[in-house]
Amino acid sequence: MSVAVVYHSGYGHTEKQAQAVAEGAKGVLVKIDENGDLTDAQWEILDNAKAIVFGSPTYMGMASWQFKKFADSSSKRWFNMDWKNKFSAGFTNSASMNGDKGVTISYMMTLAMQHGMIWVGTGLMPANTKNAQRNDVNYLGGFSGLLAQSPADASVDEGPLPGDLETAKLFGERISSLAQ
Repeated sequence: MSVAVVYHSGYGHTEKQAQAVAEGAKGVLVKIDENGDLTDAQWEILDNAKAIVFGSPTYMGMASWQFKKFADSSSKRWFNMDWKNKFSAGFTNSASMNGDKGVTISYMMTLAMQHGMIWVGTGLMPANTKNAQRNDVNYLGGFSGLLAQSPADASVDEGPLPGDLETAKLFGERISSLAQ
């Protein structure tokens, strides 16, 4: 297995984003539970992957505490540099168009750098013209990581929007091609 997508999702929106990344990457999902934990089998999936994609909602300008607990728990792998030279990438979702998502992506990038991993950005041009529509690919303009937005009052069926999910699939495809 080449790509593992490890993520936490509080309300289901980030999970939909994770599913789209995994679909594009033909990867496997590794869900961080509500207590911030993974099973031994899930850790083994990450250890055997060629690429690990990190995902978390952005809450109050940062990754969720459950994701942070996972990251802290990865220190056993850090000590031995078990993930060194694996490809890595990250994604996040928040209710606001900006929502300080960049801080969450920066945190994930720092985690990857501490592990000696190789960070992969989106490789996608932004939809930043006057004619751009909200469902265009990379409408939120993420370069260092994948960004999505789901309104705070949106059900899981309503968000993320199709353009954000298509962006996630393309991002997954990029990561997979590099991991191959």
